Amino acid sequence: MSILDAMKQFEMMPDHYKGLSMGEMERRVAAIKEKFGSRLLIPGHHYQKDEVIQFADQTGDSLQLAQMAEKNKDAEYIVFCGVHFMAETADMLTGADQTVILPDMRAGCSMADMADMQQTNRAWEKLQHIFGDTIIPLTYVNSTAEIKAFVGKHGGATVTSSNAKKVLEWAFTQKKRILFLPDQHLGRNTAYELGIPLEDMAVWDPIQDQLENEAEHNDIKVILWKGHCSVHEKFTVKNINDLRERDSDIRIIVHPECSHEVVMQSDDSGSTKYIIDTISHAQPGSKWAIGTEMNLVQRLIQEYPDKQIESLNPDMCPCLTMNRIDLPHLLWSLEQIEKGEPAGVIKVPKVIRDDALLALNRMLSIT
Repeated sequence: MSILDAMKQFEMMPDHYKGLSMGEMERRVAAIKEKFGSRLLIPGHHYQKDEVIQFADQTGDSLQLAQMAEKNKDAEYIVFCGVHFMAETADMLTGADQTVILPDMRAGCSMADMADMQQTNRAWEKLQHIFGDTIIPLTYVNSTAEIKAFVGKHGGATVTSSNAKKVLEWAFTQKKRILFLPDQHLGRNTAYELGIPLEDMAVWDPIQDQLENEAEHNDIKVILWKGHCSVHEKFTVKNINDLRERDSDIRIIVHPECSHEVVMQSDDSGSTKYIIDTISHAQPGSKWAIGTEMNLVQRLIQEYPDKQIESLNPDMCPCLTMNRIDLPHLLWSLEQIEKGEPAGVIKVPKVIRDDALLALNRMLSIT
């Protein structure tokens, strides 16, 4: 189900919540948290606003938070402060007696929405015709439950930015070629790290229904879905050159969702957790430019005043869809639970959940 389809089935927050003061909203959220105690769990993604993160019981990346929710057997309600695909994963991993809620159904992910089932089925049929039974599909966890289910059904696995290299290594023991959805940049950067030359990779354009590649089909080892993160694609080589011209001592670390050119010209790259750990362990006085979502960069600046930290792109704005989860929506969501009328409930159908869990569990068994 796309985020647009999901939105049609759920009510939206009443406008009067937008007029409440921060103090009033904070007081009411805190009171509901105290009232529900362990019956309520609020996971918060690293990219969320501070006004939301202050109430998070746990923070982490998407899969970390879903796994934390899975381990929590006491919570009746899991109010997932992230985006739609993350809440779907949490629903698939938690018990039938637990309810996963997304405070704003508009909080989707442009990358996840770049691969839908109609496009994927068409692509798979054409790629099977071109390459035969030589392809195993992998999908970034930043994808819809339906795409995860497709991958699971066809023998593939999910990947995270932390374990993508291990999962790709495993995939090449299964089939000659990989179809990597939906983020071409993570797929390209990971495959290149494994020693696969760029000329042995092709891009599948789901709009044109065709491969973008001049190489012989027999040489292609990785087929990259033409998708991307709208935040990380905004970091450029020019940002790097401008920064180094201004300060040659600064170190640049970026997320592997950035373009291949940006990753290659940076000093380091890695997952959100890797970036956080690298900054936390860096020497006092060290200088860092970070190529990832602005809310996280600003939080790292506040947490580590002994280091000089800035965004690689000074004009970067936060992830717009992630930031739809704000304090008014969190409050409204909690008050709907309190009234016994929860809104924004995420429920993945069993037929999708079972196959999607195959893909998730394969990844976990590999890593």
